[in-house]
Amino acid sequence: MSFSYDYLALAAATCWALASLLSANAARHLGAFAFSRWRMFCVSLMLWSVALLTGGWSSLSSHGLSIMAISGLIGIFIGDTALFAAMNRLGPRRAGVLFATHALFSVLLAYLVFGEVIAGLTLVGCFLLVGAVMTAIFMGKRSNETHAWEQDNGSPGPGIALGLVSALCQSVATLMVKPVMTSDTDPIDPVSASAVRMSAAFLAHLVLLWCGLSVAKPLRRINWSIFAMVALNAFLAMGVGMTLILLALRHGEVGMVAMLSSVSPVLVLPLLWLFMKRRPANGAWLGALATVIGALLIVGRH
Repeated sequence: MSFSYDYLALAAATCWALASLLSANAARHLGAFAFSRWRMFCVSLMLWSVALLTGGWSSLSSHGLSIMAISGLIGIFIGDTALFAAMNRLGPRRAGVLFATHALFSVLLAYLVFGEVIAGLTLVGCFLLVGAVMTAIFMGKRSNETHAWEQDNGSPGPGIALGLVSALCQSVATLMVKPVMTSDTDPIDPVSASAVRMSAAFLAHLVLLWCGLSVAKPLRRINWSIFAMVALNAFLAMGVGMTLILLALRHGEVGMVAMLSSVSPVLVLPLLWLFMKRRPANGAWLGALATVIGALLIVGRH
């Protein structure tokens, strides 16, 4: 059974890769906070609509609500906002290298909290996968590329810190939901769980805006084309992607789910080639090949 759930993590990574192509221009247009707020608004509407239609909302208990809400505040409100702020400073490619460390954080925390142990070829696969993902992103730029995925802004120090904060928040938030998703006595619907997480993050964003914080205000007014990008990004990344992750956590190990879902930056490479007609650098292909080998070692552990 758990073998099939590895593929849910990989499917989530695919959703994130597709969604990331829509995030760079929209995040720069609106700013990190406004982009995250609009994204949370869109996905909250989508998920609650599904939860109401399917009746999944009835699976929510007070305990599950509180855990999912706190997880949303940490992983989405803080983590996602930090990631998009890092993207605005470093560019999505460099920020992606830092965010890839969330897999390592997850493995370490899963060992400390749940006693999940990785050994043998699976451990080799994990190290190979994480190193390969970072290599593919780090060596993925060609010298003459100037599109939005390669732009940076300002000194790298704050961007590096924000990228690492986003990775740690993602790991902690994932770790928190594992016991709730695997509960035999009080099972929770993954779509409803995602809806609670997104709503908590959205409300936190609204509070910042209502308090008048300048950082929460949009850099530019949203228009229909930007809104369409945000809505599609929300559907793919948060609506489908995060729900798949929660479903994978129901039967899969935290560390393994985090590892397999971290391949999304590598999946972006052929998408950039397809949509922007720019072949990735040779070093990126080396990292991509190593990523495939690492993923096969992890999936073949059963």
